Amino acid sequence: MSQQLISRNADLKRLRDEGYKIEVNGGHLFAHHIPYVNSKREIRYGVLISPLTMSGTSTTKPNNHVMIFSGEYPCSKDGIPIEQIKHSTNNTLFGNSIQANFSFSNKPPNGYSDFYEKVKRYAEIVSAPAKSINDAVTEKPFLPIADNEIETRFHYLDTNSSRANIDFINDKLISQKIAIAGLGGTGAYILDLISKTNVREIHIYDGDVFLNHNAFRSPGAATMEELENQASKVDYYQKKYSSMRKGIVSHNYYLHEGNFEELSSFDFVFVCIDDNSVRKTLINYLVTNKVSLIDVGLGVNVIDDKLIGQVRVTSADAQNNNHLDKYIPSGEGVDNDYVTNIQIAELNTLNAVLAVLKWKKMSGFYQDLEQEFHSIYSINNSFLSNEEKSDI
Repeated sequence: MSQQLISRNADLKRLRDEGYKIEVNGGHLFAHHIPYVNSKREIRYGVLISPLTMSGTSTTKPNNHVMIFSGEYPCSKDGIPIEQIKHSTNNTLFGNSIQANFSFSNKPPNGYSDFYEKVKRYAEIVSAPAKSINDAVTEKPFLPIADNEIETRFHYLDTNSSRANIDFINDKLISQKIAIAGLGGTGAYILDLISKTNVREIHIYDGDVFLNHNAFRSPGAATMEELENQASKVDYYQKKYSSMRKGIVSHNYYLHEGNFEELSSFDFVFVCIDDNSVRKTLINYLVTNKVSLIDVGLGVNVIDDKLIGQVRVTSADAQNNNHLDKYIPSGEGVDNDYVTNIQIAELNTLNAVLAVLKWKKMSGFYQDLEQEFHSIYSINNSFLSNEEKSDI
């Protein structure tokens, strides 16, 4: 994607055509081989880094004037730090294993009109002392750079992550193959959230049709035409989210003991089904095959013309699963979380958010001080309880 994106945008193409060694990776623009002088008056080469602002595949005006730098702090030819551009000291690791050390600030009155102007100006400031020592050095070496960016999961750059400089944290999810069993209200919102991560594949399982009631407890807004088509849930959602990303695989059937083996190769399974006997059997299969999982539950009832209830998230991995029999309903009696069939969009969303937060904690994305494997949120008193702490 890197070289194709550069060729489509006049400012990036101009940088490349003039000899800058530039690369686009993970929503950032990297200008390599920028000469500078260190405190020992030695000529070294660093990297200028800027988050990209994009509209689809087109660059827009940079949203800030700050430039990130990988290397020692640049100095004058006498080894004195260039204080005029000093902004902050940081240690940020980017997806291409480049470690950033500093950020600079040099703001024109009207900001930078494009990324060509931004890179050119900072390259001039940083490299001027080096060129005054040796006029043979240049920030425009006309050196090739391999287009070895890992194939993106998305059809356009994730500039949200690059703006926050968390691409290296996102990479903790990049190899995962995820399954969502059931695309009711909660499962659909889980898909919505996970589709915005860079996981390798998302497999969605459901044998039902997308109808009117689903539209009122699902992300987005279905059109009348889409409802009249009576598409399967998995095909409806696969089409919706494939406009943003690759790797969404639909399975238009229910999971049962005869096809559980399909899940044995997954890294993580979200269990969002309303048949408690199937749920229990499925979870036992996942535990036996050491597949990490999260099971969700939503129980809502009408009391005195008001709704009360709880939102449940129960998780397990290969080391922590002895608690499941205690919390996972196994019959179709009063303990069935879904027995009332009251599904409200905000509760489905909350259930999905809590589940995805836990998955990201288990994946090392978020810090997890509690390391709980069972949580209950009570609606009427806003109380969130955490139970079943990690055994390790």
